[in-house]
Amino acid sequence: QVQLVESGGGLVQPGGSLRLSCAASGITLDFYAMAWYRQAPGKQRDLVATVSVGGSTNYVASVKGRFTISRDNAKNTVYLQMNSLKPEDTAVYYCGAVHRVSQRQYWGQGTQVTVSS
Repeated sequence: QVQLVESGGGLVQPGGSLRLSCAASGITLDFYAMAWYRQAPGKQRDLVATVSVGGSTNYVASVKGRFTISRDNAKNTVYLQMNSLKPEDTAVYYCGAVHRVSQRQYWGQGTQVTVSS
């Protein structure tokens, strides 16, 4: 059974930092491109950042320079370091995995991030 389990969310003040983790089981992340998405209340789920099988990263403009996506294949885990958080970053954050050949996708259940004073 494949599982992606996000953790590390919570309540943080504007300007603060959080580190999200996405731990995978049932698959080997070496063969998967990984991504973080977020969904704010009443809005669609939007892409935040991606990391390829080879380690190349891409970010949506609104988080570039503040967020860093990384992967540790030895730990079968992907991370999202979020700095200089803003209230508009408030959302449920989801990690996703896409197999590099089959394009099979897996999703986690999400972790809530709330940025508020």
